[in-house]
Parts: sequence; structure tokens; C-alpha cells
Amino acid sequence: MQRIPNWADVVLVPLFSLLIAFLLSGVVIFAIGENPIAAVKMMISGAVGSTYGWGYTLYYATNFLFTGLAFAVASHARLFNIGTEGQATLGGLGVALVCLYIPWPHWALALPAAMIGGALFGAAWAFLPAWLQAKRGSHIVITTIMFNYIGFSLLNYVLVNVLRPVGAMDPATAKFPEGAHLPTLHDILGVFGIPFSKAAPANISFVIALIACFLVWVLIWRTRLGYALRSYGQSESAAVYAGISPTKIIVIAMLISGGLAGLMAVNNVMGEAERLVLNSVEGAGFIGIAVALMGRNHPFGILLASILFGVLYQGGAELALWMNIPRELIVVIQALVILFTGALDNMVRMPIAYVFNLRRRKETA
Repeated sequence: MQRIPNWADVVLVPLFSLLIAFLLSGVVIFAIGENPIAAVKMMISGAVGSTYGWGYTLYYATNFLFTGLAFAVASHARLFNIGTEGQATLGGLGVALVCLYIPWPHWALALPAAMIGGALFGAAWAFLPAWLQAKRGSHIVITTIMFNYIGFSLLNYVLVNVLRPVGAMDPATAKFPEGAHLPTLHDILGVFGIPFSKAAPANISFVIALIACFLVWVLIWRTRLGYALRSYGQSESAAVYAGISPTKIIVIAMLISGGLAGLMAVNNVMGEAERLVLNSVEGAGFIGIAVALMGRNHPFGILLASILFGVLYQGGAELALWMNIPRELIVVIQALVILFTGALDNMVRMPIAYVFNLRRRKETA
């Protein structure tokens, strides 16, 4: 089997995958009669060329960070958690209940409670698929996909029949009270005299996501539980021989994964919308899978991949707004990045491995 150094697997493979995806995207943009170079400039300037662009880029990146970390934790235990979309959806319900029905005097008190509410609801939605996998052998992919749709339907019912204000037409809760409004990056950086766009939705949740990255790294590589997770993921039989309970590992890994996905709601529900709406997750759970795969399930890699996808989302919105490029083509560009960094990963890895092995043979000859 051809092998490549770890640094090449982490750096070169995603880099070449991105280059191929962007080259193909350029061909598609050229084919519809637009200038691909101008499109790239517009995408980059729209995403990182102003504090307004950065604010949206970091807002999207925060969502992807939480769902990417959620997928990565489960993946280390060889669990393919496709349910982060539904877990983030139910996490939003937990955050909304905490913010609506408790009179918070200040956001500093509301934030920890909202985090606990979102994490508990997300973890609870991950528990039953975990239990079915551990006790009944039901495949985690099937059950978590099914629970996504159950979660959407449950939230729809609750918003329409329980939490919708009297006289309102749209399926959404009332606005959260002032004491549950989170400070934006404009507010935080303004304390230090750093100017930042007031219109951008990025908020203190980004800082929480960075802390979550560090804590997940500590969990996976510096704790006994993390060692047990990775051991079970590498070899179930060896883990059982070492006294590790598969049932315990499956349930704990999925609870942590669901809790991280539920934490995303602090950003999009409490931080940006300041109320719970029907489609608040907007596919971030599924994008988190691509983010985790591109980041090699490592928190630092997930952070970089999250920012990249934040750039794609915000830059893509600017492209659709200012250039004659349909929104559907923006989705195609994002899909190409996901395709080459995920499904076609080995297509890029194999020629890189060939070059490294050829170099080794020349050095040993």
C-alpha cells in the first residue's frame, strides 16, 4: 500500500483537491460567459475584503465548526453520525425554551444556560440512535438520517402549534427578550477600539467555538475517554479485549457529538436570529460532515476547513448578488469542493503517494 507523510496528507491532499475543484469551477463559470478570474476576486473580496464580509464568513464558520466537531467526535469512534442536522435543529428548541421562558437580566447569565439547553436537547436527540446501534445493531447512518426528518417535523409542529405568538403567521417564536441578546463582534472588538461592521451577524459564539475546538482536542488526544474512543474506532475486538465496553463508547460518543451539534444553536438562534425559525440550521449539519472530512477529523483542520467553507458561502452570496452567475451555480462550486475533498479524496492522494514512493526508491537506490 502506498503511504505518504502525515504532513502531506493533511496539507498537500486538501490543497490539490481545492485547486482541482476551483479549476473546474472556473471552467464552468467561463462556459456560461463570465470571467472566472473576476469571479474569484469578487468571491474573495466579498468574503474577507471588509469587516462586513468577515462578519458573515465567521458566522457561517461558527456553525460549521460546531457541526464539524460533532461529526469528528463520533467518527473517531467509527460512528458515521449523519444526524447533526437534526441534532442542531432540536438544539435550537432547547436554546429557545431557555431564552423565552426565563427572565434573564443579562446575556452573561443567559449564555451558559442556553448552551446547556442546546447541548442537552442535541444530545437527547442523539441518544436513541446511539442506543439502537449499541443494543439492537441498528445502523447509525440509517437511524440518524431518519431522526433528521423526525426532528424537522417535530420542530414544525411545536413552532406552529405551541410556540408561535398569537396572531403571527410565520412558524417562528417571538423575539427573545433583551437580556438574552448576545454581543456581536462589533460590540466585543469595540471595547478594544477595533472597528468592525455592526451589520455582520458574527457574535461571541465564535469564541465559544474556538474553545470547543481546544476542548475536543484535549478530549480526543489527552484523556482516557478519548483513548478509548480512538481504540474502539480502530479495532472493536482489540478494544473489547482491553476491557472497553462498546455500548458505553457508542452512547458516550454520540451524546458528546449530539451535544456539540446542539451548541450550534447558540450562534444561529440566540446570536443571529434572536428567535427560533423553522429552517434555522440551513444545511450546516450536512456541511459539517464535509468540513470534518476535509479537516481529517482534527480540531485544527476543522477550524481551517470551517473558515474555508465560510468564505465559500459568503463569497458565493456576493457572486450571486453582483455578477450574472445564478445561485444554483454557486451551489455547484460548493459541491465540487465537497466532492474533491471528500468522495474523491483518494483520487488526489494516489498520485501524491506515487511521487513520494518514487522519491523514496531513488534515495534508497
